[in-house]
Amino acid sequence: MSKALALVVVLFFVAFCGECYGELRVGFYKGKCGITDVEEVVRDVVRIWHFTKREKDIAAALLRMQFHDCFVNGCDASILLDGNNSEKKALPNSSVRGYSLIDAIKEALEARCKGLVSCADIISMATRDAVVLSGGKWYNVETGRKDGKVSLASNVNLPSPSISVSDSIKVFGSKSLFGNKRLSATDMVYLLGGHTVGNTRCSLIQDRIYNFNNTGVHDPTMSQWLFSELVKKCPRVPSNNVDNIIPLDMKSPSFVDNSFFQEIQKGNGVLQIDQQLAFDGLTKKIVGDIIKDPNFFTKFGEAMVKLGRVEVLTDGQGEVRTSCRVVNKKSFFFGLFN
Repeated sequence: MSKALALVVVLFFVAFCGECYGELRVGFYKGKCGITDVEEVVRDVVRIWHFTKREKDIAAALLRMQFHDCFVNGCDASILLDGNNSEKKALPNSSVRGYSLIDAIKEALEARCKGLVSCADIISMATRDAVVLSGGKWYNVETGRKDGKVSLASNVNLPSPSISVSDSIKVFGSKSLFGNKRLSATDMVYLLGGHTVGNTRCSLIQDRIYNFNNTGVHDPTMSQWLFSELVKKCPRVPSNNVDNIIPLDMKSPSFVDNSFFQEIQKGNGVLQIDQQLAFDGLTKKIVGDIIKDPNFFTKFGEAMVKLGRVEVLTDGQGEVRTSCRVVNKKSFFFGLFN
């Protein structure tokens, strides 16, 4: 092949692919469902859910869902599968929400273009749309994933809220992306910034408030203001077994912004790992740079795109489920008898 012809081939591939990474690309479904804009269908359902059903915290739910899905067997929607021993049944996933929204999106898409859009792609697109509705900025989502066929609670091994920064960096760095790349420490910090709309419960931070590392006192890295607020919301002895919900960003819990990083720099990080991001030498500078960076929204979106590249299944792997809650019947019988 001549150099001129080779150049033409390369330019044709780039033009055809658009923005792509591995076998994922922006606009994967464009033109594949007649005049229907797949991403617009997803966006409309998320918008209805956000406003009509009054679920203003749907961004927190979907950010958590995408993270929990991608960190177990990759971004393959295995977290959506029902079953007595599926990932849904694992303790770390007991607080994951948003399943009914994903079902509604899938139903709307199946009515227009049956068997085309994967549940794994729906999670990524819906999360982006929910982030935008919560004050974040638009970012292009790569699509083209296939859905996994395996979902086991025993495979769920997610980092705990008390993990050290160094161990967290190792966990994030162990996730392989297309092109043999890994999630970096900077990616990790931005992704944990999704806690700006997240929540936890008193039972998960009780030790930080009253008996940090068995010292009998609160975590010394916690500001006095935060300590006072948490004592009000999380009494040492809960009444009537009430386990109150606590926002992870106490200042602007309903908006996707960089206030989370400003707060942890002041000692107002609710989770131990969040607080340590601002104080640990491995990530302190990253947090400081994010606070000063006017391009927070762009870089947060870039980190979400990288998360969506974790160990994905594409053509020749997985399937496009008819229902996000069960594998397709053909796949079930194939797995049962082979």
